[in-house]
Amino acid sequence: MGVHTDGGMRERIIVPARKLHPSRTLELEQLALVETLGIGAHAVERAQLEEEETVLVVGAGPIGLATLQFAALAGACVHVLEPNETRRDFARHHFDVAGCHVPGDQTPPATCVFDATGNRAAMEAAFDLPAPSGRIVFVGFQPQRVSFANPDFHRRELTLLSSRNSTPAEFTRVIGLLESGQIDTTPWITHRAGYDDVVETFPSWLEPETGVVKAMLELT
Repeated sequence: MGVHTDGGMRERIIVPARKLHPSRTLELEQLALVETLGIGAHAVERAQLEEEETVLVVGAGPIGLATLQFAALAGACVHVLEPNETRRDFARHHFDVAGCHVPGDQTPPATCVFDATGNRAAMEAAFDLPAPSGRIVFVGFQPQRVSFANPDFHRRELTLLSSRNSTPAEFTRVIGLLESGQIDTTPWITHRAGYDDVVETFPSWLEPETGVVKAMLELT
């Protein structure tokens, strides 16, 4: 809803009961993060990660952090590539990362590279990052054409995967992990606004220097 079909931003919406994913224990703000976390869960599922793989997540925004979290849960050794210092610090402080890098650094030979930027230049640069026979997972979306050097792609026997949204099974899994406490959403919610100040506050959330990871609108 809101992706494959129009929906969402309305007072009322009718959906089939099978589309609902309930929890008797989670708070509403935890449930509000299930969709974001599900994108990371699906990306890691697409990659079929094995324990102790070396993984590089490019981009430490919400989708990159969700991917990072599920790669760590899969037992991978996770590195992050992110130009923004605030985001690198956030990932380092709140998540299980082996290293944080900036573009231009010599990154470890990753068996799997997740691009969570949706940036065309970053996605094209991702082809240089995996170890031989490694794989690339495009989690971020780019409407323009993405190109790569085919001889090098073949020589190194790379695998390219795309990952789009998530499935009902991943919604169920994420809710279960939240209920069991294996995933803590507390660090995710960095900003809040109430009904009376959202119009004034919302534009600032779009500015990178604000440091928003996830902002919660509280309508009480």
